[in-house]
Amino acid sequence: MEQGPAGKGALAPTEEVGRSRWTWRRGPVDGPAVVFDLDGVLSNAAARQHFIKAPRPDWESFFSASADDPLVDEVAALLGLLAPALAVVLLTARPARTGPLTISWLARHDLRWDLLVTRQDGDYRPARHFKQEALRDIRSRRLDLKLGFEDDLRNVEMFRSEGVPCLYIHSGYYD
Repeated sequence: MEQGPAGKGALAPTEEVGRSRWTWRRGPVDGPAVVFDLDGVLSNAAARQHFIKAPRPDWESFFSASADDPLVDEVAALLGLLAPALAVVLLTARPARTGPLTISWLARHDLRWDLLVTRQDGDYRPARHFKQEALRDIRSRRLDLKLGFEDDLRNVEMFRSEGVPCLYIHSGYYD
């Protein structure tokens, strides 16, 4: 296990699990957990959607611009109301190289989280396939996913097919 950036001077352990990168805020946890998507759920990515519109998506600019995303206040308030005994897993299709930027964004907004799961750099599968594999890996580590929050209906359906109730958060990105 290597050490990665955790914001505010601390180092979080990171590890490769399957085709994902896991960054723990304070070290591995287990037990009941909730899972949140980032883009369109906790972070408002509306201002950077133009980077991925046709004819040729600019994913590098899209992800780099995530540092400037405003917080989705209502979802952040909900996150703050969750029982402290619940682990908070952030499962995003962002590539691993965005980890430091993402952790800085989380620290800037003082958001609670225990595990950040990103896809390995170079994994270009559809998000639902990446997230399904990561979901299974998360469960194999004794994290009991009680509820998910997603803005992509394909991912909502995937969570539900895996037996994880999932609330749909309308971001407007997939209309």
